[in-house]
Amino acid sequence: MPAVTISPKYQVVIPKAVRERYSLTPGDKIEIIELEGRIELVPVRPATDLKGFLKGLKNTFEREGDRCLL
Repeated sequence: MPAVTISPKYQVVIPKAVRERYSLTPGDKIEIIELEGRIELVPVRPATDLKGFLKGLKNTFEREGDRCLL
């Protein structure tokens, strides 16, 4: 796990390997989540990035008997 240093201006540099793995570019938004003693950085992606992510997924299912409209 790469370590980073906080600058005097409270800035950090995201290591190149991480930027490339998550396709981060200048201007991208990152959400900061604080969880029990740790901080997580989560890239904020536009909804258009979700287009097609369910492609090929079977979308049929059996409804429960009490949920059917007859």
